Amino acid sequence: MIFSQGIRTLVGDHRDQGTTAWLTPLASAGLDVNVCTTLGATLKHLADATPEVLVLDPLTRDCSVELTRIVELLDPAQCAILLVVDPVDPVPTIAAARILGAHTFDLIHRGAPAEEHQLRIEHLHERMCAHGDLAEARYRAMHDDLTDLLRPKAFNTRLFEHFSATQRHNLPMALVLMDLDSFGAVNKTYDHITGDRLIAEVGRTIGDFLRAEDVGGRVGGDEFAMLLPYTGRVDAAHVVQRIRQRIERVSSRLDTESPVNISTSIGFETYDGKDLESVTILRKHAELALKRAKAHGGNCGIYYRTPEEPDRLARTSAPIASR
Repeated sequence: MIFSQGIRTLVGDHRDQGTTAWLTPLASAGLDVNVCTTLGATLKHLADATPEVLVLDPLTRDCSVELTRIVELLDPAQCAILLVVDPVDPVPTIAAARILGAHTFDLIHRGAPAEEHQLRIEHLHERMCAHGDLAEARYRAMHDDLTDLLRPKAFNTRLFEHFSATQRHNLPMALVLMDLDSFGAVNKTYDHITGDRLIAEVGRTIGDFLRAEDVGGRVGGDEFAMLLPYTGRVDAAHVVQRIRQRIERVSSRLDTESPVNISTSIGFETYDGKDLESVTILRKHAELALKRAKAHGGNCGIYYRTPEEPDRLARTSAPIASR
């Protein structure tokens, strides 16, 4: 990881309602922090100097005007953007996706602690640096070649980071583990090239599905994982239902002479900062839930703590609008 030492960070605290209080202590962690409390001041600063990361807490709910004015002054290759959003309001997320398509950006929930801001800033900076040969080699070492999701070691690192943040600040999180059903039959019926294409398509499906703050990984041959910050039991069940359905539709996108039917078994567990002793237990619970999903015939998701009808929660949950 590229640590925060010296990262030029501009904080656009346009609401002037607390973002500065969370971020200015990060200067002691090595961030080179400047703060602007109005759009005009932010634009003037950007005209004079380009930060490596811009943290923006927009004044208006529809932040389109602010973002449009700001990106006019930014080179996507030089500055990443961390947008502060309301966790229950989809409008800023939609605006960011529309306006910041060419920029490296991430979203963080309003009120997230300083440690979470630092983590996001560091990862944005790392992504921005992924253009040089050395950084590209580092990126490839962390990401799976077929799916571009994180490799197991890198995913575990992020899991430990988010578990620690949840433990300190009681921010909910969910761990979702997925295993493709009968994948061995695909390689046997077709060939390994078809199997690789299937893995790549599933990985692309997961990557497209994730929110900016989520983390996806390929943790085995046909095994995948998702780390969902700010996500409790009910929302995690919604996510499981949606991703199960999307993976089931991957079959129709493969150009093969005969249909390749694919589905996934899913196990998931949540953590609220107090109810589990360690990240090892969190992962063990998700793995046990995955085994139960397999035992129920596959193509279902099971929450570890569901005592009866264990697949009912993930089978019947309606999709959430923000996904």
